[in-house]
Amino acid sequence: MRRLRRLAVIAASTVLACLAVTPVATAAPVGDLDLATRWAPILYQDTDSSDYDADYLSRVDYDGDWNTLNNWENQSASVARLTGAVYYSVVETSTHWFLTYSFYHPRDWEDFPDPLGLFTHENDMEGVLLTVRKDGSTYGALQAMVTVAHTDFYSYVPAGSPFTSGRETVDGQLQTQTYNGAAHPTAFAEAKGHGVYAKNADHAPDGDGVVYYPSGTAEVPASGTDSFVGYALIDDFAAGGLWARRDNSETYASFGTFRGDDGKDNAANTAWGWDDGNDGSDIPRGYLATDPAYLVGQYFAGKGAFATAYTRNSFRQAGLKSGPVG
Repeated sequence: MRRLRRLAVIAASTVLACLAVTPVATAAPVGDLDLATRWAPILYQDTDSSDYDADYLSRVDYDGDWNTLNNWENQSASVARLTGAVYYSVVETSTHWFLTYSFYHPRDWEDFPDPLGLFTHENDMEGVLLTVRKDGSTYGALQAMVTVAHTDFYSYVPAGSPFTSGRETVDGQLQTQTYNGAAHPTAFAEAKGHGVYAKNADHAPDGDGVVYYPSGTAEVPASGTDSFVGYALIDDFAAGGLWARRDNSETYASFGTFRGDDGKDNAANTAWGWDDGNDGSDIPRGYLATDPAYLVGQYFAGKGAFATAYTRNSFRQAGLKSGPVG
């Protein structure tokens, strides 16, 4: 009897040990470009008939150099180089991916003279932040979008998201559109000033505009009204790219701010220079990109399990801290 009992205990222990080491089924790791492509927004870019191509997307170095003091001047002479491009970054915690997409234009402009630079400036970059839950599937589940329109951020959630208003009010529902068999978030960018919002009844092209799709091919619109133009994704952290050049005085006037001398001087910012004017001193300039877990954690409620400690964040490699610093 004692031997049988001992064998039963050994058998039970063996079963428990096997259960303990059997891995939980998880999705295979996905690369940043694949993840960014899966969730890349379809951008409805409004255009102004007085100068359509001034509203086309491009790369910061679209004119063949990184000197951002000549981007205003070169825009009209380099239309063929205004190929669709969107910059992106990916950082992550144990529960979520945070994907930032940045839309660059050589000019923030008006269709009237602005000699004092009150309304215009050289270079322009606005964009969106997406929050994607790691739910065990390959690409996760989209739960929220925050858009950048000048010095204001706007919050949106897709149907079915548990996220609700937190410190900031949810401004509306995020609409998706199927492309290549997958639902992509849709966004709308104004003509001239290029502020970004969720595409909806209040923010949609009014008869003209360019619709940019994440096809992976950088294309130039045929005109100011073009229903399908492809764009390519460019990693913020690419060698020799935007982040690598962050201390380069040819491109930047200061950290996160492009050099520019047409209209208002040095008035355009990269994602790590974006700032909402009234979301609190504990969410300083740049947090939308550099500490999105903290920003999203404050902006929204109803998040469920939501880690704020980073497992990977190239903006904050030294320490991977989250929340207010300094």
